[in-house]
Amino acid sequence: MWGICGGSGSGKTTLTRRLRARLGDGAMSVLNFDDYYRDLSHLAPEQRRGRNYDHPDALDHELFIGHLDRLSAGGDVEVPVYDFSTHTRSGRYETVAAAPLVVAEGILLLAFPEVASRLDLTVFLDVPEPVRLQRRIRRDTSERGRDPDDVRRQFAATVAPMHVAYVQPHRDRADLIFGPEVDYEAVADKLAARLG
Repeated sequence: MWGICGGSGSGKTTLTRRLRARLGDGAMSVLNFDDYYRDLSHLAPEQRRGRNYDHPDALDHELFIGHLDRLSAGGDVEVPVYDFSTHTRSGRYETVAAAPLVVAEGILLLAFPEVASRLDLTVFLDVPEPVRLQRRIRRDTSERGRDPDDVRRQFAATVAPMHVAYVQPHRDRADLIFGPEVDYEAVADKLAARLG
């Protein structure tokens, strides 16, 4: 089981997609930690918007670990579909099928010892904050229906401080570190070669 981590906007999903393209269908399962935010439907919308989604407490790490273990044992998992515009679980699920390689992806993988201990190889993408912020704005406005100013506000209020507190301190625990100008194609080639 491998982990791809780094700050928000560092290119984790990009690298994961490049690796999957090299390995082919059925060779790799991907479990994205972003799918495991706790459901906040019990809170009013205004309260949800004010929450810190970059703190480890925001994630249902117990369910995530259970799913990692099930995939590792060869079983499929039903991953909750999270609605980032409302900060709630949609009530729908997507099946992630077991595969020879399980890749976990997320900013806080190494912040949870129970997750980190399950990873045989960890990759940390160390990308500068200005680059990560621009990518975050692009992603959140196009894919998550967010306002650019709201993304900037959240980045300054919680994303950047939580990166300093819970993401960057674990950088040196990773097996492989790439940055600041990551060549995702070359990294994907390097990772795929390890399975060769």
